[in-house]
Amino acid sequence: MNENEQTRPLLRIATRSSALAMWQANHVRNLMADACPSTTFTLVQVSTIGDRDRQSRLADFGGQGVFTKEVQAALLDGRADIAVHSLKDLPTVPVSGLMLAGTPSRASQLDVLVLPEGRQIQSLDELPEGASVATGSLRRQAQLLHVRPDLRFVPVRGNVETRLQKLDDGEFDALVLAAAGLDRLEHSQRISLALQPPNMLPAVGQGALGLECRADHTEAEAVVTAITDFINWSEVRAERSCLRKLQAGCHAPVGVYSSWGESLAKLTLDAVVLSSDGRQRLHVAVHGPADDPETLGSTAAEQLLALGAGPLLEAQ
Repeated sequence: MNENEQTRPLLRIATRSSALAMWQANHVRNLMADACPSTTFTLVQVSTIGDRDRQSRLADFGGQGVFTKEVQAALLDGRADIAVHSLKDLPTVPVSGLMLAGTPSRASQLDVLVLPEGRQIQSLDELPEGASVATGSLRRQAQLLHVRPDLRFVPVRGNVETRLQKLDDGEFDALVLAAAGLDRLEHSQRISLALQPPNMLPAVGQGALGLECRADHTEAEAVVTAITDFINWSEVRAERSCLRKLQAGCHAPVGVYSSWGESLAKLTLDAVVLSSDGRQRLHVAVHGPADDPETLGSTAAEQLLALGAGPLLEAQ
C-alpha cells in the first residue's frame, strides 16, 4: 500500500467466502471504487453456519439467516463497514443497529433448469415421467409439482460447481438453480431451460445483492447510495414488503416477480403462495406507483392472506 492509499478513508466489505459470494463482493468493491475513487475498499471473509454445514437441510438449523447472521455480526462488532448479501438469503426482519441501504443493478430474477452437459429442452413437458429433480427449495419444488406432479425431488446442498458435478455424475436427472449465479460464475452455457412466470416465480430478491451497513454509519450509507440502482431498489423493497407482511421466511413456498409496464412510474408485483405438494396455488397481481413499493408489496400480501395464504404457510 503506497502513502496515498494509507491516508485514504478505508471501508471494509464483509462477505461469505464461497466462489459466488466472492464474485459478488469483488463486483461490489469494483463498483464502489469507481464511484468513490478517494476511498480504499477491502474484503473481510466470514464463515457462516450455512457454509460450514453443507449436509443438513437448511430447515434443520433454523433456515432463517444461516448465510447472513455471521456476516451481520461482522458489521455489529466493527470488523466490517458494509456487508454484501445475496438478497434472497437475507431475512426481512430487521436487525437492530443495521440497515439495508441499497442494491446495485440486478441480474436475472429467473430460476433455470440444468440437465446433464449438452442437453437442452424447450419445456418442462420434455422431462421424462417421474424424473428426479435436485433442489433444496420448497418454493421451487411446490411450483414444479403444480405443473408436473409426477416429478421426484432430491435435496441438494453445496456450491454451484459441486451441484453441477453431482448432476453430471448421474445422481439426479435435472437441477434447478438461479440464473444469476450461473451467469456470474460463467456457467450460462449450462442453462437448459429458463423457468418463466407464471409457472415459476422467483424468490424474493433473487438476482439482487443486498448492501447492509450500520444504521449510524453515514459514510458507508453514502457509498452504497452511490452505486444503488433505484429501479431495482424499488423492486426488491416491494418484494420484501410482501414477504414481511406474510410473516414468511426466505425458504417458504412464496414466489414473486417484479415487472414494469411502458412507464417506470408503475410497478407490477406478481406473487404466489403454494402448499408444499403444489396442489394449492394462490396468485395475485398488483400494480402501483414505483415510489411507494412497500405499500405495493403489503397490498399483495394482504390479498394473498384474504385468499387463504395464512393456513398454507402455517402448514409448512
